[in-house]
Amino acid sequence: MSFITANWNPLGDAFYRKTELHMCWNLRDSGLRDSLVAAAHYGGPIALLREPQRRSPSSRPQLEIYLASGISITSFPWKSGPVVHIGWTVTDELLCVQEDGSVLIYNLFGSFKRHFSMGQEVVQSQVLEAKVFHSPYGTGVAIVTGSSRFTLATNIDDLKLRRLPEVPGLHGKPSSWLVLTQDRQTKVILSNGPEMFVLDNTSCTPVCPPGLSPQYGSVVHMCVSFSYKYLSLFTDTGHLWTGSSNLQDKLSIVDTKKKTTPNQMVWCCRPQSQQLSVVLMWDRLLLVAGICGDTIQFPVDDPCVLVGELDGVRIINSTNQDLLQEVPLVCQDIFKIASMAPGALLLEAHREYEKSSQKADEYLREIKEQSMLGEAVRQCVEAAAHEYDANTQKSLLRAASFGKCFLVDFSPDQFVTMCRELRVLNTVRDGAVGLPLTHTQFKQLTLQVLIDRLVYRQFYPLAIEICRYLKIPDYQGVSRVLKHWASCKVQQKDLSDEAIARAVCVKVGDAPGVSYSDIAAKAYECGRTELAIKLLDFEARSGEQVPLLLKMKRSQLALSKAVESGDTDLVYTVVTYLKNELNRGDFFMMLRNQPVAQSLYRQFCKLQEQETLKDLYNQDDDHQELANYYITASYREKRLETRLSVLQKAVDEFNKAKNEFAAKATEEEMRLLRFQRKLDDEKGAGLLGLSLQETMEVLLSLGLHKHTEQLYRDFRLPDKRYWWLKLKSMAEKHEWEELEKFSKSKKSPIGYLAFVDVCMKSNNKSEARKYVSKVTPEQKVRAHMVIGDLEGAADAAIERRNDSEMGAVLSRCSTADCLLIDRLNRARVSASKK
Repeated sequence: MSFITANWNPLGDAFYRKTELHMCWNLRDSGLRDSLVAAAHYGGPIALLREPQRRSPSSRPQLEIYLASGISITSFPWKSGPVVHIGWTVTDELLCVQEDGSVLIYNLFGSFKRHFSMGQEVVQSQVLEAKVFHSPYGTGVAIVTGSSRFTLATNIDDLKLRRLPEVPGLHGKPSSWLVLTQDRQTKVILSNGPEMFVLDNTSCTPVCPPGLSPQYGSVVHMCVSFSYKYLSLFTDTGHLWTGSSNLQDKLSIVDTKKKTTPNQMVWCCRPQSQQLSVVLMWDRLLLVAGICGDTIQFPVDDPCVLVGELDGVRIINSTNQDLLQEVPLVCQDIFKIASMAPGALLLEAHREYEKSSQKADEYLREIKEQSMLGEAVRQCVEAAAHEYDANTQKSLLRAASFGKCFLVDFSPDQFVTMCRELRVLNTVRDGAVGLPLTHTQFKQLTLQVLIDRLVYRQFYPLAIEICRYLKIPDYQGVSRVLKHWASCKVQQKDLSDEAIARAVCVKVGDAPGVSYSDIAAKAYECGRTELAIKLLDFEARSGEQVPLLLKMKRSQLALSKAVESGDTDLVYTVVTYLKNELNRGDFFMMLRNQPVAQSLYRQFCKLQEQETLKDLYNQDDDHQELANYYITASYREKRLETRLSVLQKAVDEFNKAKNEFAAKATEEEMRLLRFQRKLDDEKGAGLLGLSLQETMEVLLSLGLHKHTEQLYRDFRLPDKRYWWLKLKSMAEKHEWEELEKFSKSKKSPIGYLAFVDVCMKSNNKSEARKYVSKVTPEQKVRAHMVIGDLEGAADAAIERRNDSEMGAVLSRCSTADCLLIDRLNRARVSASKK
């Protein structure tokens, strides 16, 4: 395969090669001349602003955006102010920096997204130069104004402008300058004639690169490596200084023999590079200068643009695009002439095997004798990753597959993974897709970001196929693609709401991780409210539907969805929102149509908003609940007159509700309150607020028997209840004579056993005996037992010949009562025989 090395150029101990990338420009005759050009990293899109200084309203500059393969994405006339610089963000958004300090942001398809300003003072002094840079914080913008002041923003998504200190002796723009990001700090390094300075937030520090003496002249151009690790300076004497970006170490000083300032200067170094180099471009020459001191020269026919990449430099002109990079060491080992590396021998063995030559066995034996067959397979797999040509990839992978057949316990994971990744890379490198990524860039970019880039370019079918081919979990792969597709689908104005909703439902289905509410929100942002509502019908989670419906002012529908969900918290959320948004009448009418929501709101009002609850009952003419409300409210009133007034309102509402019992009970409560108030004024009894029974108990304890009888008659208290109250009161006060008189006043409605119990509770057995004779025969046994008269209880039980009563008496007898026990037993036997 000696032809593979035909375009290799030696540079020190390494080789450099140019690989042609797919390009199908459709540029006019002027090509890239007189245009602002910006190409995004990692094979990103290319933007051209033709003749940016043109100011005529009839002939405006043209802004064109292309895929990296040269396929046009969009083109439109630039109608804003004069543009100083254009650049791309890390998410492939185009930044256009104008002379007045305004920065306009467009997406990949030329749609305007937003803008921001680099400061009000810039409007007067104007922007002389600007640079777009990337830092750990995101994409940043730096400018130098006509007043020779630098301003930068390290993250345009979290805009915080920093105005850097003045540079002594600087008038206008510096000879050269760039932005450095080191240790999470962003600085500006600049040259002004023979002097160099480093600007940070607080200071302007003069610097002198080590080894760059005044005899080399003034720095007129500078560039920093992709990783911000290395810095190169070009002087007006044609010398190129390279070193660390912190200006502490020098790598080399190379005499380029060219004293004119290069148009562009870009670092060309890959991770684990064997030979760092800087690419310089003039009108007719492209020079690769290595830190070893050697150079490579390439002729240039057309104006070019250099784009620094992670592992090389893209060279773009009006007709084609090349990738200049150092040949990876593993590729050198396999393909360089007369190589005896294990991978080279395995590749040759496979070629001979395909020819059915016995030399294949000789090569294999040689590799196995060195115990390097595993290394040979690894080299072939790794080299395939760095090759751009599909045929070369296949040859290397076939050789690796051939070699691993002779290995025991060889894990095929690396081989299988590489085959899959290369298939994906070859697909996205196709001109129709236009993402010329190298494998190194792909691994740095990550698969998720690659999928995102395909999605942003609206290559949805390809993104889905890649996700399925690489078996990415749905929520990370296919679902994310479908969500983005649906968000774009709802923006199509040529389709009806019904057609779009149907298409989204069929395509998305119940894909995990896809929220129809998010898609509906996008539709609403685009002004398609009805479409948003249709899409929300597919959303299974009510908690996701309701907030958007409220945002769309579809309050009734939001309330219905919340009620259907059965989530009381969600219903309360909607009700609270409606209460704040609607007037009270409309709010109550909406609740009337939703009984569940109305009930929940009433429960809330009972605890938090009593006055609102009254209004709600009034609105619904709910007299029963309104009367209940007045009853509850009366207990909160301290003044009797006010309380009686509120209770009267309750009576009126009970009458309207035709609840005669409740109305009568309330009226009796009012009478009781007036009676209590009268006695409080006369006797100071402290009765107000007590119940009827509590009032009578207090009156009896105070000896106010006439007033107690008055209540007994006025409120038609049952006789049993009244006798119990009086009985307990007299016993507690030990009014035994009065109690005896009371018992003889008329026949007791509660019986006389109650008198026995009350007397015994007061430990007065003698009084209790007075009432034993009055109890009924059925209660005599119990009466005697209450006072502890077991003989009397036994006599009563024997007299009644009641076996269970005699058993009860026996259970109370002790062994000392042997005669009584014998008597009871004989009586029980006699009763059982009869």
